[in-house]
Amino acid sequence: MKRIVLFASGSGSNVENIEQYFRKNPEVSISCVLSNKKDAKVFERCNRLNLSALYFNRHSFYGSDCVPNILKSLNPDLIVLAGFLWKIPDNLISSFPNKIINIHPALLPKYGGKGMYGMHVHEAVKNNNETETGITIHYVNGNYDEGAIIKQAKVGLDPTDSPAMIAEKVHRLEYEHFPKVIEQVLMET
Repeated sequence: MKRIVLFASGSGSNVENIEQYFRKNPEVSISCVLSNKKDAKVFERCNRLNLSALYFNRHSFYGSDCVPNILKSLNPDLIVLAGFLWKIPDNLISSFPNKIINIHPALLPKYGGKGMYGMHVHEAVKNNNETETGITIHYVNGNYDEGAIIKQAKVGLDPTDSPAMIAEKVHRLEYEHFPKVIEQVLMET
């Protein structure tokens, strides 16, 4: 049995997509969903999907061993950042080497780094008149969006696409590719 722990900060749409993908796979389980936002919509989704979910605050993540101890007790084969916005501390990266992956809503190295998330990315893509964008699934290292790339998927853009339309195109790529890449990485561990 392969165990996944998911981190999310928002609505949890990727969490639900990943849960649906693995629902009928007896070889993979989602052990827990962790969130740094007490009022994140992901908790409603987890309740509906019957997934364990825990909230943690900044001190628990950066200033104590609380989150690392929770993760060690869960013994995940893979930690998946599914819309999680905080930088992962070095002690977690070193405790789980090559076991933490993230999805970014752009073709890195473009539009990555601190502050580049969600609509900020799509607005930057639009403002720079890009003809394509996409997603990047990558390992997490000590810098924002600089870990080794596992997979990128592209989508063409029309000059009339608004940032919201770009976001929708990118979400479709996330839903299509992220669970498959998670499965691929899990099978390699």
